[in-house]
Amino acid sequence: MSTELDEAGPIDYLVVEFPGNKMTGEGLPLLVDLVDSGIIRILDLIFVKRETDGSVAAMEIADFDGDGTLDLAVFEGASSGLLGQDDIDEATSAVEPGSAAGILVYENTWAAPFAAALRRSGAQLVASGRIPTQAILAALDDAEAKAEAESETNTVV
Repeated sequence: MSTELDEAGPIDYLVVEFPGNKMTGEGLPLLVDLVDSGIIRILDLIFVKRETDGSVAAMEIADFDGDGTLDLAVFEGASSGLLGQDDIDEATSAVEPGSAAGILVYENTWAAPFAAALRRSGAQLVASGRIPTQAILAALDDAEAKAEAESETNTVV
């Protein structure tokens, strides 16, 4: 197992909330494409529902788009054992009551050769992070508003 991990790419997780338990399945074909093209490898995928009383229940793989086909059948049994009950509890604490969530643990296989080369050379990852898209959009909106305000000030003078 250690040798396999030496060659692995970075491993990330996502918790995606579906307010009001509204899951359409629209993103599932794109997730399948990421796996099929070798960009990611799914290690764990579970769906949970946080009830209005705050309790959490696992959800069965379902036909989200109503076409009669199980949309997640390709991922049925995707469980590496990395995701424990404590992880699930922590992840679902971020989910609003009355909503569902998907919890995905995946390997970035696209980065595996680069990450393995760094590890072989003795390098080690000491920090990592992700900037939420909403934060980037807000920062760009703020920068645009400041630029417009400066432009108006320069024009008035």
